[in-house]
Amino acid sequence: MQVAARRPAASPDIEVGRRVLLMEANGLAALAANLDSSFGKALDILMTVSRKGAHARAIISGMGKSGHVARKIAATLASTGTPASFVHPGEASHGDLGMIMPGDVVICLSNSGETHELADVIAHAKRFAIPLIAMTKKAKSALGEAADVVLLIPPVEEACPIAQAPTTSTTMMLALGDALAVGLMERRGFTKDQFRIYHPGGKLGRQLVKVKDLMHTGAEMPMVTVGTGMRDALVTMAGRSFGCIGIIGKGGRDKDKLLGIITDGDLRRHIEGDLLAQKVETVMTRKPITIGPNQLAGEALGEMNRRRITAFFVVENGRPVGILHMHDCVRAGIT
Repeated sequence: MQVAARRPAASPDIEVGRRVLLMEANGLAALAANLDSSFGKALDILMTVSRKGAHARAIISGMGKSGHVARKIAATLASTGTPASFVHPGEASHGDLGMIMPGDVVICLSNSGETHELADVIAHAKRFAIPLIAMTKKAKSALGEAADVVLLIPPVEEACPIAQAPTTSTTMMLALGDALAVGLMERRGFTKDQFRIYHPGGKLGRQLVKVKDLMHTGAEMPMVTVGTGMRDALVTMAGRSFGCIGIIGKGGRDKDKLLGIITDGDLRRHIEGDLLAQKVETVMTRKPITIGPNQLAGEALGEMNRRRITAFFVVENGRPVGILHMHDCVRAGIT
């Protein structure tokens, strides 16, 4: 009879960590289960931000830990196509209310709904008929009753052992903010191209760089026409240092279309003959593998690695518009 090995007992620290994570996971599950039509109404209101002009924004406000979450929600909205700013409720009472204008939408975060620092933000929103979305545990609170839409946070126990430090509640608020941002992205059909506009730097920006952003164009491309002798072709090839040369048609349907390429490998395969006496079309590889200008540079680099080549001609409607070398991707930080 085989006895299953007993799992070693976890340390007290690991048990604490697991308890907190499971409690917060349960909070997220409760939040998802309780989501109702108010979520859609909040999205309806937030969709008006992009339609009201360049100055309309989502204004996110909260105090303490809710304020930190509010900052993150504002940043996520702004980076995914919804103009957004964080306004500190304390600073709002001392002049920053001027940052909240008619046409904006205000989202206030407060676990209790009774955060007194938010009073001036709420009053300002009501005075100027600015839509107000509340994120709170208590619909029957000052914030909840003033709001046009209430996104309720379920009354789930905080993971904090003394039930005082915001833990589960702020996790739910953070996730609800993400849900709003993603909901708006999907309604607007937000694309990778738009995402890149807001993320030009860092790894995210590099991942979204396109071939057309890095390719060499015009006179930099090593190109000759059919009928060119190999002697002249080699001179052109050596002067561009891409390790290849493109062959284009002279006239008719093939005019300016990429008909083939000559690489170092093609030269090695023809080295035993009278190479310099031949025309390019007898040496070239026909129907070469190419890429489009709108492909991601990271995809192009991956294809180069798989095929063990160092450069691609970039083709649009059969005509070469550029050339991309592996080194161009590496210099741009794409790996």
